Amino acid sequence: MSAFRTLYDATSAKLFAFALRILVKRELAEEVLQESFVNIWNNASSYQSGLAAPMTWMTTIVRNKAFDLLRRLDDDVEIDADTFDKEVMEALESHSPTPIEALKMSGDAQALARCLSRLEGLHRQAIALAFYHDLSHSEVAGRMQLPIGTVKTWIRRGLEKLRLCLSKLEGA
Repeated sequence: MSAFRTLYDATSAKLFAFALRILVKRELAEEVLQESFVNIWNNASSYQSGLAAPMTWMTTIVRNKAFDLLRRLDDDVEIDADTFDKEVMEALESHSPTPIEALKMSGDAQALARCLSRLEGLHRQAIALAFYHDLSHSEVAGRMQLPIGTVKTWIRRGLEKLRLCLSKLEGA
C-alpha cells in the first residue's frame, strides 16, 4: 500500500490538473482521478516502458476516462483529441511550474533560486548537474568536458557561496 501512496503523492496533482483541464468541474475531475488510479493500480503489470513514459501512460488513462465521462454526459459533444492531446502533452512535459506549483514554491526555494542565479554560469551548471540531475562529480566532469578536480572545486566553492548567500537572505 505504501507503493500506491508514493505513486499517488508523486503524480496526483499533475493528473488532477490534467483531468480538470478537460472536465472543468472539480467534482468530475475528482471522480475521473479516482477511477483512473484504480485503473492504473489494477493494470500496472500491463505497463510497457518501451511504449511510453510512466507519466504519459497514466495521463492517457486519465484522458480516456475524462473523455468517456464527457461522452456519457453529452452525446453531442465533439472532442478534437489530436489538438487537445498535443497541447496537453506539451504542458505536461514542460518543466516550468504550473501556476499552482509556483504559488506553493516556498520562500526557501525562491531564496535558493535567487542565490543560484548569482553564481557564475559554469559553476551553477556544475551544481545543477550534480544536485538536480543526481550526477556524480566524475559524471559532471564528463558531461562538461572538464577535469574532475575543477568540477569538485567549482561545486565546493559554489556550495559555500550558496550557504553565505542564503544566510544573508535569512538574516535580512
